[in-house]
Amino acid sequence: MLKGFFNVPKAVNEPVKGYAPNSPERTAVQAAYTTMWNSQIDVPLHIGSEEIRTGNTRNITAPHDHQHVVGKYHLAEKQHIEKAIANALESRKAWANMAWEQRAAIFLKAAELIAGPYRARINAATMIGQSKNIHQAEIDASCELIDFLRYNVEFMTQIYSDQPKSDSTTWNRLEYRPLEGFVYAITPFNFTAIAANLPASAAMMGNVVVWKPSDSQVFSTKIILDVFKEAGVPDGVINVVFGDALMITDTVLASRDFAGVHFTGSTHVFKDIWAKIGANIHNYKTYPRIVGETGGKDFIIAHPSANVKQVVTGITRGAFEFQGQKCSAASRVYIPQSLWPAVKEQLITDVKSMKMGSPEDFGNFITAVIHEGSFDKLASYIDQAKKDADAEIIVGGNYDKSVGYFIEPTVIVTTNPKYTTMETELFGPVVTIYIYEDAKWEETLELVDTTSEYALTGAVFSQDRYAIETATVKLQNSAGNFYINDKPTGAVVGMQPFGGARASGTNDKAGSALNLLRWASPRTIKETFVTPEDYRYPFLGE
Repeated sequence: MLKGFFNVPKAVNEPVKGYAPNSPERTAVQAAYTTMWNSQIDVPLHIGSEEIRTGNTRNITAPHDHQHVVGKYHLAEKQHIEKAIANALESRKAWANMAWEQRAAIFLKAAELIAGPYRARINAATMIGQSKNIHQAEIDASCELIDFLRYNVEFMTQIYSDQPKSDSTTWNRLEYRPLEGFVYAITPFNFTAIAANLPASAAMMGNVVVWKPSDSQVFSTKIILDVFKEAGVPDGVINVVFGDALMITDTVLASRDFAGVHFTGSTHVFKDIWAKIGANIHNYKTYPRIVGETGGKDFIIAHPSANVKQVVTGITRGAFEFQGQKCSAASRVYIPQSLWPAVKEQLITDVKSMKMGSPEDFGNFITAVIHEGSFDKLASYIDQAKKDADAEIIVGGNYDKSVGYFIEPTVIVTTNPKYTTMETELFGPVVTIYIYEDAKWEETLELVDTTSEYALTGAVFSQDRYAIETATVKLQNSAGNFYINDKPTGAVVGMQPFGGARASGTNDKAGSALNLLRWASPRTIKETFVTPEDYRYPFLGE
C-alpha cells in the first residue's frame, strides 16, 4: 500500500568489486589508504549539534602496525552522557513526527554516498583501523552497509503497509510509533556495517539514539558520521560518545527514558546489561526492548559423503577470513575418519600458502588481530595446546607482536571432543578439529548440539540428502544461521537474516523486518463512522 504509493526503490544487493590489479577501484582505495594513513584525524564526541573535544584523548592505531598513530579520539565524562540523552530526547520531538518517507530518503541517500564517493574512504578506514584486507573491507564496510540501508527502507515500508482489516462501519489502522524514549546502541569492532546499522535501523523507525562504538573501530566510525551528516540525519538523532563502557552504560540505564538497547558484543557484557535493566525496571516509563547478538562457537560437520575440497575451503575461509574475528567464524570442526587423511593434507597445504601482513599489500590473506589483549589471549591458548597430550597443532602455532598483532592461522587436532578450544570462544585464527568414527554420524550430531552454550552459526557438508535432512533436524536449535555445503560465515542482507539463540543472543535477525519491528511500538486506531446512541442490544428485547 504505502510502498506502492510512494514507489520506493526496490532494494538490490550491492555488487562486490574485485579490486584486480590496475582496476579503478583498486587505485582509488590505495590512494585513500595512503592519504588516511597519514591523516592524523581528530574524532570528537557528537552530541546534538556540537562536536565536543574533551581533551582527554586516546590514540587511534593500526593493529598491523601498533606504533603508528593515525589519529585520536576524545573520551566522555558522565555529564556528556547525560547531555547526549537530553539532546536525543529533545530531537525526538521533531524526528519521531517526521514523515517516514523523509526518513527513508535520508538513509537511501546514505547508501548511495557509500556506494559512490565514500566507498574508497570507508574501505580504507576499515583496512587501517580494523586490519581487514580489501576483500573483507569491501564486503563489510561497503556492500553489507549499503545493503542494510537499502533493505531496511524496504522492510520499513512493508511493516507500515501491514494494516488490519476494515469494513463499512469502521476504519482500523496500525500506527507504528517509535519507542517512547531513546535507544542505546553498543557496537563491536569487527564489522563497520554492524556499527552503522545498529543506530541507523532504530533511527530509521523514528527513534533517537545514543551510540557507543567500540574503541577499536573509531576510524571507520568517523566516516560513518560524515556519511550520515551529508545524507541529512538531523543533529541529535544519533549522538556518539566514546569512553569508559561501564560508566556510559550505567548512566544510560539509570535514565527513566531508556527505551531499548541494540547490542552486538560479548555474551558476558550483554548478560550484565540485561541484569542491570532488570534491576532498574521499576524506574522506566516503559519495558525496554533488549536486542542483542553476542558470541558464537560455530561449527562445521562433514559427513563421510562430503567433497574434500569443499570441506577444506569451508574451513579455511570460515575460520581464517578476517583472522577468525567474526562471531560467525568456524572454530570447531568434526571430520569423519575416512575423510581425514585427504582433508588434513589439503588443509595443511592451503594454510601454508596463506600470506600474512599489512592489508596495504593486497597479496595478504591474513592480517593482524585487533589489539594486544586479543593477541595475548590467543597466544596463551596456542601455548597450552602445545603442552596438552590430547591436542596437536598440525599447522601454524606461531605469533609475533613486535610490529603488529600477528597470529598465524592455526589448526589444532584434538582427541577430546570437549577440549577447551572446542568449547571456548577465542575470536581469532584458531580452529580445532575432532575426528569421529564414520558410523557415529548421529552420535556426533548430538555432540555438536550439546558441546557449546552458543547457537549462532553452523554448517554441514554432505552429498547424501538423508544425512543433510538428519543434520537439519537434529541441529535445529544449534544455530540461528545454518548452512548446507557452505562455510558458516558471510550472511547477506535480504538473503540470510542473521542472528542466533541460546547464549548467542535474542535472534532478532538483523537484515530483516523482524529486527525493525523491535524498534516500533504499534498503536491500533479504530474509527467508527456511525456511533451507537443507545446501550441496549437486541437480546434485551423491548
